[in-house]
Amino acid sequence: MEKYIFEYPFEVRDYECDMQGIVNNAVYLNYLEHTRHRFLLQAGCDFASLHPQGIDPVVKRMEIDYKQSLRSGDKFVSKLNLKREGIRFVFYQDIYILPEMKLSVKARIEIACVVNGKISKGEELIPLFKEYL
Repeated sequence: MEKYIFEYPFEVRDYECDMQGIVNNAVYLNYLEHTRHRFLLQAGCDFASLHPQGIDPVVKRMEIDYKQSLRSGDKFVSKLNLKREGIRFVFYQDIYILPEMKLSVKARIEIACVVNGKISKGEELIPLFKEYL
């Protein structure tokens, strides 16, 4: 992914690593999710504030390609771009190890919008994302 609309820096903590000394594969899901939530804050919306309004963006599908393992103490940056594909919003997210900007993870996350318990066409989220689509 060459164009990004948001990035967020991180540092690997010791407890995120497995017995091999590398970040456990499930921890990357946390990094990716936290990046999306920080992006929402930048877009003017707190993720937790959507639910009381009956709006729940939910992960429909997630694809992750692991390229280079992160290790304890590594500094890295999580970057994302956003596209609308049909009724879904798709986050293209990449994680790069700093300072070399070595690709660690490529991910594609499809988000569906559930409104009052029913799948919607996602119009409720368009005002939040209009600047980025």
